[in-house]
Amino acid sequence: MKNKYPNIYFIGIGGIGMSAIARYFKACGCNVAGYDRTRSEVCTNLEKEGIKVHYEDNLNFVGSYYKDPATTLVVYTPAVPKEHSELRFFIDNGFTVIKRAEALGKLCEKKNCMAVAGTHGKTSISTITSCIMVRTKDKCSAFLGGISKNFMSNLHLEPKSQNVVVEADEFDRSFLQLSPSTALISHIEADHLDIYGDYETMESAFVDFTNKISRKGNLVLGPDIPQSVKSRLRSDIKVYTYGVGEGGFDFYASGISYGNGLCIFDLNTPFGKIPEIKFRIGGRHNIENAVGAAAVSMINGATAENVREGLENFFGVLRRFDIQLKSKKCVYIDDYAHHPGEISAFLEAVRQIYPDKKITAVFQPHLYSRTKDFYMDFAKSLSVCDNLILLPIYPARELPIEGVTSSLIYDNCTAPNKYLCEKTELIGMLEKLNPELVLTMGAGDIDRLVKPITDFLSGHEN
Repeated sequence: MKNKYPNIYFIGIGGIGMSAIARYFKACGCNVAGYDRTRSEVCTNLEKEGIKVHYEDNLNFVGSYYKDPATTLVVYTPAVPKEHSELRFFIDNGFTVIKRAEALGKLCEKKNCMAVAGTHGKTSISTITSCIMVRTKDKCSAFLGGISKNFMSNLHLEPKSQNVVVEADEFDRSFLQLSPSTALISHIEADHLDIYGDYETMESAFVDFTNKISRKGNLVLGPDIPQSVKSRLRSDIKVYTYGVGEGGFDFYASGISYGNGLCIFDLNTPFGKIPEIKFRIGGRHNIENAVGAAAVSMINGATAENVREGLENFFGVLRRFDIQLKSKKCVYIDDYAHHPGEISAFLEAVRQIYPDKKITAVFQPHLYSRTKDFYMDFAKSLSVCDNLILLPIYPARELPIEGVTSSLIYDNCTAPNKYLCEKTELIGMLEKLNPELVLTMGAGDIDRLVKPITDFLSGHEN
């Protein structure tokens, strides 16, 4: 693509997956620009890297470079509405217009593609995998769904490597654009029902994803993948399993202990045992993620030494169990959790590490449709908090649904203390509660509150 089109224009360039591809084309020497609705931190960083971004749906802001269909490729995210005037212009005037997933699929063609899928855990697993694989003799490139603290980017490029690690997103069936040689599925839980309609259709999409694996390729399955998926796998695919504890898995963690801010565990693999790995990202679910990443890596040539070095030097992903403040008076952790299963895993991990601290959790629901489908599950998972603060729903790509608000979660949650709160009132609410352990969760614009919360809590240390 980079040879055919010197100009690449992105609609929705600030998306985490979109921005990684934009960075790739910029690194290849293409002219890159784009539109996004909001000037997020991702967008401001793209601007610093020399990519022009504007924030109004207005053709006058589209540079002349990008108005020739013979030299311009247009990449858009499915989150952009079809009536978007810039998108309509490119479609109606003969430009090559493709979705982000198709662009990613083309970039991974003829590569040894390691694709990480699942309704939660995929960003962490793919990022850990890349942290291991860059230590191998063949190294790897990576397109990630979060900002790796090791790379301080969602893109890592090794131009001479045939290995590429990618996050395979089930939203809009995006992962069906990939043809991996190795795939991992962490979990399959009901989500994106606005796209799939029901769980069974979504599960079938994951089976379709396994059918995209190359002939005699590899599939790595998490500990709770249903038999209804396993029974529909192609016979030529080599299947491995992973988990925590001795459950008959091919790759598993055992001997888990915690100390000095570390998780310590033995990694058991078909290639031998790697004892006493020291992993700095807390919680059982993150150990499970580390095991899955090790499985993908070892199947693709990583040595025991590569795995140990990768895991012990993995610094995490922004907004994944992301400790913002840790002092004698208060701990503050931010996390991207936005699905009931993710929230439960995150809260369980926090309880393991801080069993004696009262949890004050701030949650911003993401999407009206997801809230409508899962408000009872959200309420149940959040009921373990001591204090729960619910922000209004972040709509993202959706219009409001009548009767669907954060009150649906609030009314069914049994947390001892619960509050409905506007974003502008949050700092005042935290001041009244005087918390000792603060958690923020959500996939919307709650990330913009992280710094104000950190500054507030830091200012109240004395």
